[in-house]
Amino acid sequence: MTLFRKPVSVKGTLLILLLPAGIGLMALAWLVHGQLLDRMARDFVESRLKDEVAFIEHQIRESGGNVNTLQTGDYFQEVFHHAFAIHSPSMTIISPDSWTPLLMPLLKSGQDGTTQVDSRGNTATPSSILAYRKTFSVGETPITVIVSEDLDSLKRSQSELHAWTAIVSILLILLLVAVIWLGITLSMRPVVTLKAALKRLQDGEISRISVQAPDEFKPLVQQLNQLLDSLDQRLERSRDALANLSHSVKTPIAAVRQTLGDTSRPLDDNLRQELVVRLGDIDKQLEAEMRRSRFAGPQVGKSAYPIKQARDLLWMLGRLYPEKSFELASRLMEERRWPLEEHDLNEVLGNLLDNAGKWSEKTVELSLLEQDGRMTIVVEDDGHGVPPESLSSLGVRGLRLDEQTPGHGLGLAIVREITERYGGTLGFEKGAGGGLRAVVSIPWT
Repeated sequence: MTLFRKPVSVKGTLLILLLPAGIGLMALAWLVHGQLLDRMARDFVESRLKDEVAFIEHQIRESGGNVNTLQTGDYFQEVFHHAFAIHSPSMTIISPDSWTPLLMPLLKSGQDGTTQVDSRGNTATPSSILAYRKTFSVGETPITVIVSEDLDSLKRSQSELHAWTAIVSILLILLLVAVIWLGITLSMRPVVTLKAALKRLQDGEISRISVQAPDEFKPLVQQLNQLLDSLDQRLERSRDALANLSHSVKTPIAAVRQTLGDTSRPLDDNLRQELVVRLGDIDKQLEAEMRRSRFAGPQVGKSAYPIKQARDLLWMLGRLYPEKSFELASRLMEERRWPLEEHDLNEVLGNLLDNAGKWSEKTVELSLLEQDGRMTIVVEDDGHGVPPESLSSLGVRGLRLDEQTPGHGLGLAIVREITERYGGTLGFEKGAGGGLRAVVSIPWT
């Protein structure tokens, strides 16, 4: 059985957590204040009692131990505001007289120091006193001095002060409640604004979230906008793919239908070859668009292991081109991740390595680097290379520089398209061994 229901809002959660905590801390502070006040008051009274005993001792010593010469009675009460007792072998003085039942036992106890005495059932004397007793000698004459304080009046003063502290604490708690409420309300304004923006987005009034979110919510807003961009890009790619596919296969299909519908011409080898060519064009267009539809682009939470995927591809291409050597150069750790969709990275590496494998003489080298906040992929072969004037034409969709080598000319175009979707670049240059050097550079997002 659940004792506490989980709050349905952040504001409610903060109030439930902060208000009891604030009230509890204030109550604890009030209790600690009472304990400290009691201890400080007792220490202060004890210190005053010791000072007054020391003063009386000084007066007695100045008089040579003659207690009769001291000004007693009202003088000491006006000076000290405390009850006192002075005892010598010749006489005993207690002021005021009503404290005699409390102080006389202390004179006879023989124990010096601070003592608390409680009186039960005697309304003429305080119910509790704090007394300090000291015995000293003047010449051969022993003298005992006691100065005491009425703890009842002290406790009444403490209780009054503690009560005022409680009143102030309650007022502070109410102020704390108001401050917490105001602070939470002001802090939750960006959330309310974000909630309203999401509602407008759901209703189709806006296409992106552009609220001024605090730092804690900026990653959320950025990821939502990135998700919306990704959905728009997918929709746009789907529309483009359908349009491209419709435009590309329309003419070959029309030609095939015309050829098959022309009954006046026999279906000889030339016509069969023409049909094969037309159907091959359709197949190439379907393959290209299907591959393009699988590109994901930047995705929140998606990542890939570049070293693992590179080794798998190099092993596979090594079997495809057994007469050539595929090498990997990288300082990345095996468990290092890149924020790229796994299939996208596979397409980039696979197409670059396959292209290099076709044109290389003996060796293809793959390098995976991280530098200047970018992920860099370098593929270099030792083939004959590409003329400098043709480097800018590499990666153009549908363009092939050499029709003798099998392929559709789509590999480098696919690499360029994926790279651009991640905000990166694809460049080509002459390699150190004279072959082609392809460099993919993608910013680390």
